Amino acid sequence: MGDKDQSPQVVVVTGASGGVGRAVATAYGERHAKVALLARGVKGLAAAAGQVRQGGGTALEIPVDVADFAQVDAAAEQVEAELGPIDVWVNVAFTSVFARFTDIRPEEYRRVTEVSYLGYVHGTMAALKRMRPRNRGTIVQVGSALAYRGIPLQSAYCGAKHAIQGFNEALRCELLHDHSGIRVTMPQLPAVNTPQFSWVLSRLPRQAQPVPPIYQPEVAARAILYAADHPGRREYWVGASTMATLLANAVAPGLLDRYLARTGFTVQQTDKPKPPGQAANLWEPADGPEGHDYGAHGAFDQRSSGRSPQSWASMHHALVACLGGALVAAGVVLRKRSR
Repeated sequence: MGDKDQSPQVVVVTGASGGVGRAVATAYGERHAKVALLARGVKGLAAAAGQVRQGGGTALEIPVDVADFAQVDAAAEQVEAELGPIDVWVNVAFTSVFARFTDIRPEEYRRVTEVSYLGYVHGTMAALKRMRPRNRGTIVQVGSALAYRGIPLQSAYCGAKHAIQGFNEALRCELLHDHSGIRVTMPQLPAVNTPQFSWVLSRLPRQAQPVPPIYQPEVAARAILYAADHPGRREYWVGASTMATLLANAVAPGLLDRYLARTGFTVQQTDKPKPPGQAANLWEPADGPEGHDYGAHGAFDQRSSGRSPQSWASMHHALVACLGGALVAAGVVLRKRSR
């Protein structure tokens, strides 16, 4: 972690123009890190870079389509030339389609896969290419509860997240086999209030929404920075809903299938019609030259929580275990004294 006694960290964040990536970049700026912001949307990138600088960090915005490895590799080369050796690479960028599987065109499915899965592969390749000679560095693959549990209307996104999970596990095994000093870790996020519900291509009749409970992007950002600082853990579960979903899926996946079949269509849509002319960032960024800056937050601020006790407990599980042990011991002592 960069502090007053150390040189600033060099951090790359993909998908940094909005949502969780924007919140992560801003948080690193507040640490006075050197932050390279990679995304397609130039207006969003410029605004995000301004927030990084306002927090005291150094910002380098680079327009990049992560589906193109040549662009990602060139961006990594530029980062090291202008900011220095990369310490942390955070893969966040994604796109998706809200629709039934049968309503998604083959070229749209391919595009989601290229951005949301291969974008992570490309970022990891570019990072490892530069980290391996130094034998140090951290790569954070920002995941989701949907990396384990698919839900209706998001088959393309769920497929990409499942793919990232398997890819990351395989890579982690290879790094462990090589006794590498490079670490990879994967925070699994809950539903987050990001602009994706206003800019992802949707064929739903009503406005798309996150599955409650909804968390603010800053909750995710805090967990991601903690994971980057403590990459020895293979993954972090962020939010009580993530924990509940993954546990339920491990114990009774068939029952969860039926539950989501009954509730998954309704709970992912508000009671309002989809706005006419809603942006769709599948092929072109919604925050590009003809668009506007969407920021980190989506349209659900009033329904979103800025805190997650479960996330805190996950990040401090050793302390929680010690406190739990102390409470058990105290209970045993009190019980003996009461006899």
